[in-house]
Order: sequence, then C-alpha cells, then structure tokens
Amino acid sequence: MKRSLVALGLLFLISTAAPAQQASDTVSPERATGLAAAKIAAAREHMVAAAHPLAAEAGEKVLADGGSAIDAMITVQTVLGLVEPQSSGLGGGAFLVYYDAEAKRLFTLDGRETAPDDATPKLFLDDKGEPMQFFDAVVGGRSVGTPGTVMLMQEAHKRWGRKDWKDLFSPAEKLAQDGFAVSPRLAKLIAAEGDKLKSFEATASYFFGADGAPLTAGSILKNPAYAETLAAIARDGASAFYSGPIAEAIVDTVRMSGKNSGVLSLADLANYQVKERRPVCVSYRALDVCGMGPPSSGAVAVGQMLGLLENFDLKALGKDNPESWRLIGDAQRLAFADRERYLADTDFVPAPIKGLLDKTYLGERAKLLDGDKALGDDAVSAGKPEWDHAFNFGRDAALELPSTSHFVIVDKSGNVVSMTTTIENGFGSRLMTNGFLLNNELTDFSFKTHDEGMPVANRVEPGKRPRSSMSPTIVMKDGKPLLAIGSPGGSQIIGYVAQALIAYVDWGMDVGEMVAMPHLINRFGTYDLEAGTDAEKLAEPLKALGYEVKSSDMNSGLHAIELNADGLKGAADPRREGVALGK
Repeated sequence: MKRSLVALGLLFLISTAAPAQQASDTVSPERATGLAAAKIAAAREHMVAAAHPLAAEAGEKVLADGGSAIDAMITVQTVLGLVEPQSSGLGGGAFLVYYDAEAKRLFTLDGRETAPDDATPKLFLDDKGEPMQFFDAVVGGRSVGTPGTVMLMQEAHKRWGRKDWKDLFSPAEKLAQDGFAVSPRLAKLIAAEGDKLKSFEATASYFFGADGAPLTAGSILKNPAYAETLAAIARDGASAFYSGPIAEAIVDTVRMSGKNSGVLSLADLANYQVKERRPVCVSYRALDVCGMGPPSSGAVAVGQMLGLLENFDLKALGKDNPESWRLIGDAQRLAFADRERYLADTDFVPAPIKGLLDKTYLGERAKLLDGDKALGDDAVSAGKPEWDHAFNFGRDAALELPSTSHFVIVDKSGNVVSMTTTIENGFGSRLMTNGFLLNNELTDFSFKTHDEGMPVANRVEPGKRPRSSMSPTIVMKDGKPLLAIGSPGGSQIIGYVAQALIAYVDWGMDVGEMVAMPHLINRFGTYDLEAGTDAEKLAEPLKALGYEVKSSDMNSGLHAIELNADGLKGAADPRREGVALGK
C-alpha cells in the first residue's frame, strides 16, 4: 500500500468541494460550552449527516443523482469503512431504523454479529474458570463474531433500493484505489493504539510505515485490497463476502491468529441472516420515540429513561438546574439496572419489554426519584416488571467500550435512515483481511455465565447476538418523522441520545445546540462530566446532592436531521470530523 505526504488540510479541501450546502451556522454565544460549534446545514430536498466529510459527500451525491436513502446508506457505509476503519466496516455489524414514506411505516433491520456455532458460554473464561481481562479477550480471533453489515446492506437494497447495486460501491472503490488523506483523528487513534495494532502483520503494515512509525495526518493511504473486496461484492452481491475466497480468508484470519484464535467457521458465514425486528416505540411529551429492540438495549433503555422523566417538569427546571441532572442521572441508573438483568437477544431468552416500558411500572419506579438527594446504591436495583411468563436472570458483567459510528439520511421522497454501525472497540479485534478490520463484537457478551446461581441473559451461546447499546432513533410526530438521531459511544450511547432528546423536547434546543451540548452521564453511580466543558460547573452542586463525580473525555458522535415545515436541518457532532450536507 503506497503512502505519501500531502498538505495537512487536503482532506478538508476535498470535503468542502461538494456542490451542496455545508456547515456554516454556529451555536449562539450564550450557548458556548467549551466545545467547537456543531456543524449544521439546511436543505429542502435531501440530506446526509455522517462522521467523515468524504462519506457524507459521497452519500449526498447518490441522493442528488436520484438515489434513495438506502442507496446512499450503502455508499456512506462503504466509504466510512475505508476512511474511518476504527469504527465500522464490512467486518462488523449494524442496526438500521428506516421510515418508508410510501408505506408510511417504520422498519428495523438487525445486522448484528452472531456468535459462532462452536462458541460456548465459557468462551471468555480463563483456565481457572474466571472471566478474562477485557483486552486479553479482544485482541485476536476469539472475539470475532459473524459479520452482518454486508448482508444488511443487501437486504435493505432488495427492499428499498432504487439505483443499481453495483454502482453504489464505486465511490469507496475509487477512494481505495486512488488513496485518501488520513485525518487528524485517525492518525491520533493509530498512534494511541500502538502495540495492539502491531500484533498482526497485515494490520501493522497497513497502519504503520516500514520504520514502524504510525501514519501521520495528511498521509495518503491507499487500500487496493479493500477496492478488490468492494468490486467482488458489487459484482456478485453479498455471496461474494459470505462464501468463496473472502469468506475463507476471514475464517483463516480468525482461526490462525495465535494464542487467542477464534472459532468462526465457513458455515457461520454461510448461514448468517439479517432479521427484521419490530420497532420499539415509547411516547414522550406527545411524540413517539422509536428505535431498535433487542438485541439492542438502546430503545428500551432510552424509553425507560424518558418514561421515568415524563413524570417531572424538566422544562420548568431548566438545563442549568442541578435538580434536572439529579433526575436524569438517577433515571439512567435505574434504566441500566433493568438493562443488565433483563435485556439480551430475544431469539434466545425472553425479555419483559412491554413490562419494562409500561407506564404504570415506570410511574412506580419514578417514585424513587421523588427525594432531593442522589439515590443510594442499595436503591438502584432492577425492578420487577410484569412478565407474561416466569423467568429469573442474574446480573450482567459485560463491558462495552466507546467506538462505532452513526449516520442519518433523508431522501427527496421523505424516506429516512437512522443507522448505527460498528466493529465494537476501536479497531475491533485488530485483525485485518481483504482490506478491512474484523469486529470484536463477542466481547459485548457477559464474560460470566451465572450470577448467584441464575443464568445471565447476555451470556455467550452459539448463534446468539450480543446485547448492544446502539440506539438509532427516529422520533415521530402525528405519524410522520420529525427527527432522526443516534450516536456512537459504547454504553454511553444511551445517555447521549436520551440527553439530546430531552434538550430538543424539553429545553427547546435546535439540532445544532443539542448535539454540541456538554455531556453528563451516570450509568453506575459515578457522574461522568465532560472534561473542558460547562458540565464541570455542575461538579460541586452534584457532589452536594450525594454523587461522586469524575471529569473525562466523552467522545460522542451525535448526528441528527430534523424534518420540519421549512425543510431539513442537520447537525454533526463537533467532537468528531463529520458534517451535514444537503440540497
């Protein structure tokens, strides 16, 4: 793979050449937060908001040429897999929430990775029967699940595509052949990964020079192997990925990765299926907030947070009031307590989804928030939602670290895509083949199989899909889409999306303001405050309420498009490199 140095600004010169309206407005001075302004755009016909300028530009061109939102999704995903390989790609999986304007209904497609048939609940236990250390499990083939993204793209295109399948891969294929400028973000992440990326020859030779130095920002990176893979999929469809030489190379890479090799087989790839799931919707302040059900915990957990908070007047309290954040933080803790006990792949274990989202159940749980201090740890436990059958689960022990990517698309017909896509932890398993990285998605399962004698719902089982926090969301108003939104960020995704929705609905923020707003997240008791932002001003008031607080980087990647009477307004999170483009 050939590399050369170019001016550092080349990437952004390329991205600003798009013949479409780009980010120009900024968050107003009185909303200043310590972050850069959100990158926003307005349009009348169509729009894309994605995590990299080259991906957004390529997707917007597909829409401008008459393609559907699903056509643009395929192009955006394949470009992201090239220019943002640490977050998503062909070797990973995705959840798609889609509004079909002609049918006037929502669909959700599950392209989540699956555990190999040879995997057992003891996959992540060491020789002593104890859970492995996280990165001991991640790096290598043990953590690789059957990828689902390619099959998801094909299934969605069969249903809702408009342009020829083969043409949708051309932008990414050309970029892979000609090369693209390594962005500052990618360069920084490569340098930070260091030894983990150097664990395997193919990965090391792609991300590091012959002298062992990591690629620098502005380097031109070519990926002919990725171009060949895309050409094969464009020509022969998903079968080119799930059988034949590409599939054989995936399996060989997983099974021959050294002491931490995995058990993925050709049969696992050949048998992979995308599943249509029923959307999970909750009402909040006269809006319907809809997303992906299990194996995603996103829509249920976001729905529980909103259902708990609907019992309180957050609008009157306001965004700067510590009381608002006491309610939000403890609502999130209660939702996570239910999540870790009850939610997993419902093809394998039952889940009380109706019970968890029942207004009466959430109203009773909301009484826990009636005090004036942070909930004690003993008060934050899983509730007892109504079941339609008997079943008991133990508490989960899964660790879900930030990475992933989210994008949103609206086409001129009013079709809407909200898709979260991932290879799990940054750079996935660190294994690379045929020009793309392989996921480490199996580490989203609980490493322990039982808790106090009860089975853990999210334990490893053959063919099972690991639980996820990905929360691709479409908000409906009077039966029509109003807002498409989502974010990367591991288990913090749930908080990012819920906070953005509260900011939009209760505090009247527009899409640019809500994605740039400082983050405050409380999943497990300690309140995480986004470092270097106005969130830190709430540290002392939150301590006075009884919380432990910690400042940390919170690298969300919120992308949103609002559909209103004036057209479309999109925003890209200033914490990443993305943009919103439209016409």
